Amino acid sequence: MSTDPGTVTVSTHDDGLVATVLLDRASRRNALAPELLLELEAALEEIAASASRVVLVRTAGTRAFSVGADITAFTALAPVDMWRRWTAVGHRVFARLAALPQPTIAVVDGPALGGGLELALACDFRIAHAAAELGLPETGLGLIPGWGGTERLTRLVGPSRAKEIILTRRPVDARTALAWGLVTRSPVDDLDAEVDRFVADLLGSGPLAQQVAKQLVDAAVGGAPSSVLEAVACGFVATTEDFAEGVGAFLDKRTPGFLAR
Repeated sequence: MSTDPGTVTVSTHDDGLVATVLLDRASRRNALAPELLLELEAALEEIAASASRVVLVRTAGTRAFSVGADITAFTALAPVDMWRRWTAVGHRVFARLAALPQPTIAVVDGPALGGGLELALACDFRIAHAAAELGLPETGLGLIPGWGGTERLTRLVGPSRAKEIILTRRPVDARTALAWGLVTRSPVDDLDAEVDRFVADLLGSGPLAQQVAKQLVDAAVGGAPSSVLEAVACGFVATTEDFAEGVGAFLDKRTPGFLAR
């Protein structure tokens, strides 16, 4: 856990349906230090085993979602440690976030830059405030995005726009980010209200079917054939209590009462 709990903290709150992960390093505009990444990893392991239906990733303060990697921390590392302790850990933690069974939402309430954008990209959805800016400015330091940004960004916006964002270092405003597919909802003035509406839509689905569907979409991105996987997955979800409840509610013309799993 953190070597400086007064400066670097990750906390979680789970109300039984929605789990919230809060990264709190507001004094440094939520710059991502190694200790914070390790705390985040521990929090994600806890959430993966919980019955929560949706996961929110938030950061503290009003100045930024996250300005990215802590430059002071990584410039103190030897080149071999950049590879072993910095890039590898960030990849591992963000891959763990992307692999959560629950749908995940990054609540982008301010600038999301560098590793901060890569954190948001590891979530399934990004809901951004109207004043948010998103970018990967690493080449201005003679570096490159190191925590999956080149891959995840390219999947979302295509190679030409990914190159524009990375090579020019210019951040994208919220309206442009929406048009390019970089964010799911934006520009949003009342961010909490929009997040609540989106979460309500997610909670209306059967949790097991939703988690299986998320896995299928992720597998499709990697080239897996839907004709095989969907047949197996449909056979599985048809055996669940969620399926019985969903069909029963449809026939009875009522709202289904899905249980947390």
